[in-house]
Amino acid sequence: MKRMVESIETLGRMAVLLAEVLRSLFTQKKDWRDLVYQLHFVGVRSQSVVLVTGAFTGMVLCAQTFFQFHKVKMDTATLAVVSVSMSSELGPVLTGLMVAGRVGAAMAAELGTMRVTEQIDALRTLATHPIDYLIVPRLLATVIALPLLTAEAIAVGIGAGYFVGVALLDIDAAYAWANMLRYSTAADVIMGIIKAVIFGGIVALVSCFKGINCREGAEGVGKATTEAVVLSSIAILISNFFLTLLLTRLLA
Repeated sequence: MKRMVESIETLGRMAVLLAEVLRSLFTQKKDWRDLVYQLHFVGVRSQSVVLVTGAFTGMVLCAQTFFQFHKVKMDTATLAVVSVSMSSELGPVLTGLMVAGRVGAAMAAELGTMRVTEQIDALRTLATHPIDYLIVPRLLATVIALPLLTAEAIAVGIGAGYFVGVALLDIDAAYAWANMLRYSTAADVIMGIIKAVIFGGIVALVSCFKGINCREGAEGVGKATTEAVVLSSIAILISNFFLTLLLTRLLA
């Protein structure tokens, strides 16, 4: 019972933080230098992890789909499955999880260290609101960067799957490409991009919340970092299910 009450209180405090961030986005002047720095940190420096993840996910998905479809002589439909899966599900989810592990942990550790060393309190004494200065650039950068990273993961995943299917599994290139274009729709890509925007908000909000509310000492920073990654990943997986049901109906 106590843990349930604490969980509800945490959700409430997170909602208050989100409201403050949204208010700041529309009322306060943006520091574009911080935003550009965070875009570089979240987007550019996460590319290698995201591209490797997307490529090998597309490759293994193509191989496993081919092994099953070959039994019923549906080899040329393999790339269509890879395309739809990468666009609407695997692309945004795996990109969100990778960014949560790399960027979310860094955000929580950085803000947690600032809290432990009383740098956040120092900002308040200088009449600088920590939400405006620390959290808004990080959340905005993550929301902007994650859809772009997701688009890259989708494209690389489909390209890697095409290479495996055509070069290694001897699927007819023309029919595979034609079936992919036939069964893949713009709604699949739109669904993936919308999910990526929401996942970016989840990663940044949870990580920043855990960072600025961590307990004192090195142990508190470590615990906040771990909780940020775990909660972000769980939130992405849970929200993905409900977003799939909702967006499928809206975009059908």
